Amino acid sequence: MEQMTMPWGQERPHGQMLLRELPATERPTARLWDNGVSALSTAELLTMLIRTGDAALAHRLLARFGLEGLLKATPAELCTVEGIGPARAGQIKAALELGQRLLATPLEERPQIKSPADAASLLMPEMGLLEQEELRVVLLDTRNRLLTVHTVYKGNLNTAIVRTAEIFRPAIKANAAAIIVVHNHPSTDRTPSPQDVAVTEQIVQTGELLGIQVLDHLILGGGQGFVSMRERSLGFN
Repeated sequence: MEQMTMPWGQERPHGQMLLRELPATERPTARLWDNGVSALSTAELLTMLIRTGDAALAHRLLARFGLEGLLKATPAELCTVEGIGPARAGQIKAALELGQRLLATPLEERPQIKSPADAASLLMPEMGLLEQEELRVVLLDTRNRLLTVHTVYKGNLNTAIVRTAEIFRPAIKANAAAIIVVHNHPSTDRTPSPQDVAVTEQIVQTGELLGIQVLDHLILGGGQGFVSMRERSLGFN
């Protein structure tokens, strides 16, 4: 077997392993998609954040500062760790600050979804411009306040590929009380297809079994406009 070599002028530190050398199922990205973000260790999350194949770099950071120390450290202090430059230090500080702001946001300030139009206006600016179909799930608490939006599928939506378990998995992890399913038609035609109705029926039935209310299934058209499957009694009893 041919021995792997490093680029000229570079030597791999002893014991360092690159992510591309790991089996695919052990790579953080693959595990995130398969098992959810909560399945990743702190070091794996940090490795993904700084976008480097050097898993040892994240361990060095945690060994030097600890998670709480990363929050308190200045960008200059982070740069004292070999492999961390201004850009990566900025990424770390920005991500930690976003997390802090989210925790500091009172629940009362989170958007409350009171109608199909509220949900559509939340996602239309981005999903209305997509060139391929995507299916996303809006997770809500007991007062229909937004928890998060999770992308479940990208590509053609049909009953052959949609697994209701994938739709409800993020809702279960987030302890969501209700969900709104949203997918887009890249064309301006928002007419629900027979597949759209069949998928909606599956989702509603699964929600009833799990005790998670499915408030609606929205179809967004390219540009502007949407269709509420519930308002048209399609897929909902």
